[in-house]
Amino acid sequence: MKPSLPFVLLGLASLSGPAAAAEYAKVLLDKSRVDFVAKQMNVPTDGSFKRFKAQIALDPASPQTGSARIDVEPGSWDAGMAEINEEMLSKNWFDVKQYPTASFVSTGVKALGSDRYEARGKLSMKGRTRDVVATFTAKAQGTNLVLTGSFPLKRLDYGVGTGTWGDTDVVADEIQVKFQFVLAQGK
Repeated sequence: MKPSLPFVLLGLASLSGPAAAAEYAKVLLDKSRVDFVAKQMNVPTDGSFKRFKAQIALDPASPQTGSARIDVEPGSWDAGMAEINEEMLSKNWFDVKQYPTASFVSTGVKALGSDRYEARGKLSMKGRTRDVVATFTAKAQGTNLVLTGSFPLKRLDYGVGTGTWGDTDVVADEIQVKFQFVLAQGK
């Protein structure tokens, strides 16, 4: 059902105020999240990944020099139902025994205007790597920078939900991955 992680975020050429002069490289994991929305029989199912790591560096004055790597543990998938959570660990879904991590590595970022950005990168999951484009906003919140965004993911491109679960009338192919990363100044 759900893909994994996600996305990256860098870049704020237009960020204004005191935060604009600093580099943000410390991800506050306890304030960050990686979520998803999947549809089963056209009914949305929300959930989140409980375990992930993120390394994000951003200098708003030079967003093109930013970088990000986000590693998500698909085994930490939580859709709020124990039976579904257990099924997602299986070979037909995330196959967490063979593929314990899904990773996103950024390749670039582009300002879209009005605090909106587009991050490009490679998402690797279940031994397959695909290009991903995530859109996000970057907003100062006190001394922190909050990156909030999303991207669509086609689960079948990664072999997630095979066998009888490959029927997209039962579980939609497209999953919406949503994220929020809170960054502090410094390393």
